Amino acid sequence: MKMQPRTDVCAMETDSPTIPKRTLADILFILFLRLVAVSCFWFGLQYWAMLVGYSLVGAGRFDLLSLPWKVASTSLAVLFPVASLGLWLTVSWGPVIWVLAAGGQILMYGLLPNIFGANKLIILLHVMVAVVYLIFRLLLWLEKRRHRRQVSVDLP
Repeated sequence: MKMQPRTDVCAMETDSPTIPKRTLADILFILFLRLVAVSCFWFGLQYWAMLVGYSLVGAGRFDLLSLPWKVASTSLAVLFPVASLGLWLTVSWGPVIWVLAAGGQILMYGLLPNIFGANKLIILLHVMVAVVYLIFRLLLWLEKRRHRRQVSVDLP
């Protein structure tokens, strides 16, 4: 009896992977996003602890805050954990929510220091994260552009 060659799909799957290999820049970018996600989660926990009276010896409880602090702290208590989730999952809306939360803190501590107090360290950290994020995006864009040129060179 003559044996026929095996032609099932499973044998071909190992030959040609459908997921492209991640570059070093991709891996470092994901690591960076997850590091920012952990810090956002920490910020969110700090706001929640303040609002429920766990931190600041209960002086930051929601019912004891002024109206500007109520608006800012409740907004940031929601935005930071949501941004954390989006950044951890590396989805496109994660950085957008982070920009809203970081922008809120920059407005609080930069433009309204007479209400919220001045915190230059928070502003500096948010600006540094934004700059590093933009550098990563530029690097990934240049890498993708170079890869596309290598693929389409075969035309006369």
